[in-house]
Amino acid sequence: MPSLFERYTLKDSVLKNRIVVSPMSQYMAENGVINDWQFGHLTTMARGGSGLVFTEEVAVAPEGRITPFQAGLWNDEQAEALAKAARLIKQNGSVPGIQIAHAGRKANANRPWDGDAHIPAGDSRAWETIGPSPISYGELLPRVPREMTIADIQRVIADFAATAVRALDAGFEWLELHFAHGFLAQSFFSPHANKRTDAYGGSAENRRRFPLEVLAAVRKVWPERLPLIARLGVIEFDDPQLDAEKIADSIALTRAMKAGGLDMLDVSLGFNTPKARVPFEKPGFLVDIAADIGRQAEIPIATSWSIFTPDQADAIVREEKADLVMLGKPLLANPHWPYFAAQQLGVESPSWVLPAPYAHWLARYPRDEHGRSIVPARDRVHRTIPD
Repeated sequence: MPSLFERYTLKDSVLKNRIVVSPMSQYMAENGVINDWQFGHLTTMARGGSGLVFTEEVAVAPEGRITPFQAGLWNDEQAEALAKAARLIKQNGSVPGIQIAHAGRKANANRPWDGDAHIPAGDSRAWETIGPSPISYGELLPRVPREMTIADIQRVIADFAATAVRALDAGFEWLELHFAHGFLAQSFFSPHANKRTDAYGGSAENRRRFPLEVLAAVRKVWPERLPLIARLGVIEFDDPQLDAEKIADSIALTRAMKAGGLDMLDVSLGFNTPKARVPFEKPGFLVDIAADIGRQAEIPIATSWSIFTPDQADAIVREEKADLVMLGKPLLANPHWPYFAAQQLGVESPSWVLPAPYAHWLARYPRDEHGRSIVPARDRVHRTIPD
């Protein structure tokens, strides 16, 4: 029976545990180039003990950025900075992963803490957004995207492949395609956003075409020895009947992606409509859905959302509902969450989930749940580490 702290192997990659730092938007890049903020963030996450650390979503083209401050990977300067990030993640004990994306109709918004709304079309920071159909998301994102031509579609597919090559050259060992959260590939897959009447719209089979063509293009350039995965939005929580249809369509797409060379599915939300009522208050609300998709599509599974406690994460793995647990906010609150989890789950020598310069001192001077030393004062050897 697997457990949260058991190693996990996929292709030639070996993770020291099943805890994954989910891609988390930082929106601190300048012209798509990450900087000291992201270097510090990713180094902290790697030192925290997770087996796999993903960067934030990285745009494959300038117009594919969610905000003007999103990271990108379409030029050499961006690639150089991301190569440093990959080195830092690996040097600090984790495997480096990268998620690549195009935001589609959700692009060109302000940062969440600056309002989260589309930048007005007349603003000097604005650019044209594109999508499968000229349909806006609505509410804070009212701008209507330009409907993509076949030439646009072919260009963006080529952008994904080119970005995958740059990611490989930069030293990343896991590549995730972002086919969720209402971004471009998810928009093509969703009847909420895709009203096309050509080969890329209409039937579920046609709506699968764009993500499958992106996968095929990336599969040609990403080596078979390294994991290629996709984050897919499988449910909206807007209408029970539509949700059932979306899950069935997602299973069919997952089977097709597996046949096309996908190694793992990261199960997530659609976020294609502001009418969705996602049950964020329910712990692990996607876990059973993810497990069912994994069984039916016969593919390894990762999942996330409302997973907070070590017992909960460990049970997901032990019950074989997912192979990997993706965490975001728990790791922002406590980057050393893996150490906390190891303590809570009774892992032998729990401090050694962390790098040696941390693990040695934590093991030598253990503390109780209140942070008080449990080593008698007469037995302490205070070298350069204070009590």
